[in-house]
Amino acid sequence: MLSNADKKTIRSLKQKKCRDREGLFVVEGLKMVQEALNSTCKVRALYVQSEGLFSGATSITKQQMSEISHFDTPSPALAVVEKEKKDLLQTIALVSQSTLYLGLDSIRDPGNLGTIMRIADWFGISAIFASADTVDCYNPKVIQASMGAIFRVPLFYVDLSEVIDLLSVPVWGTALSGVSLYEANLSSNGVVIIGNESNGISQRLQKKIDRMLMIPSYHNNADTSESLNAAMATAVVCAEFRRRS
Repeated sequence: MLSNADKKTIRSLKQKKCRDREGLFVVEGLKMVQEALNSTCKVRALYVQSEGLFSGATSITKQQMSEISHFDTPSPALAVVEKEKKDLLQTIALVSQSTLYLGLDSIRDPGNLGTIMRIADWFGISAIFASADTVDCYNPKVIQASMGAIFRVPLFYVDLSEVIDLLSVPVWGTALSGVSLYEANLSSNGVVIIGNESNGISQRLQKKIDRMLMIPSYHNNADTSESLNAAMATAVVCAEFRRRS
């Protein structure tokens, strides 16, 4: 049964402050719900529009699903999931010669963050460290864009400068100026800092970076695109680091 109290709670989880208070978030869609069920996270409640989709799910009407969905077009399944607590110090303690991390400095676009998490999952990135003003990883749009990576890639909201000091690994930055990614002597471990979509890496963090990397454009026309977006740049950089290692 889907009570009015349940509806109110689920709808409230669109807001970060409510997700933080309740320790819950919502995933929607058959694939994402299956990812949640396969993960180590606890699924608090599961709702479906058709019986038999998932064992133990509560069957509700299309109208009821539209009332609790966080999207304009409701999906056949929706799950309320408990946030999983992750141990930052334990993650840092596992640093090795092949450990590669991402540091996100003020990434604001939900689609970018979700895609970056998906990229990190694909390339075996050990963890993502994000500045406090980076968009919430439990934002519905982030979760959808992550395509399940939200359940596999640890993400910590931290003071990036402090974490860099704790890691004691090479620190790489991405910028429009710097040495070409393809000519740099890349390390097998380290942390790669991805800057804000508009302003790049903050001045404070730039002081912590050992080497800036630039993804060269191969277009001779001066009217080419100004830059790659944050997620595209992340994919190119991660691919090159992994190719070298």
